[in-house]
Amino acid sequence: MFPTVQRRFLALVLFVASAVVPVSAGEKYPFAALIAEAAERHGVDVDLLRAVISVESSFRPDAESPVGAQGLMQLMPGTQKDLAVSDPFDPRESIDAGAAYLRMLADEFGTVLALAAYNAGPGAVRSYRGIPPYPETRRYVRSVILALIRLRAGFAPR
Repeated sequence: MFPTVQRRFLALVLFVASAVVPVSAGEKYPFAALIAEAAERHGVDVDLLRAVISVESSFRPDAESPVGAQGLMQLMPGTQKDLAVSDPFDPRESIDAGAAYLRMLADEFGTVLALAAYNAGPGAVRSYRGIPPYPETRRYVRSVILALIRLRAGFAPR
């Protein structure tokens, strides 16, 4: 479905990310227990979820973007409605809904393209048959993957 070069790149990124030995972050990260619960409930890698939160909101539950995304997971109002989120600034609701959304996207696209879809929307990923050529989305995917690698190596995601 996706161009050969992009598939090879995605395979390489996933190999590098999975080759780094995971290190338990324990309680040294904010909302560690909520992140671990949501990751387990929705079958999402705990470090991936932590990396997305780091890039999206820097672990700030009150974060709001200029385009309307809100909370730790920076969910857009339409996505909040689809996922029945009543308070996007509640850490438990935001993390749980974000993990559920990541799982849905990963089931359709795989992990790396799920990150692109999380940022640009699933329609854009379908339309471009891969990571859309938007500079913001490309930076976002790169930032989350680097945060994931840092977490797996035992460092703060930044």
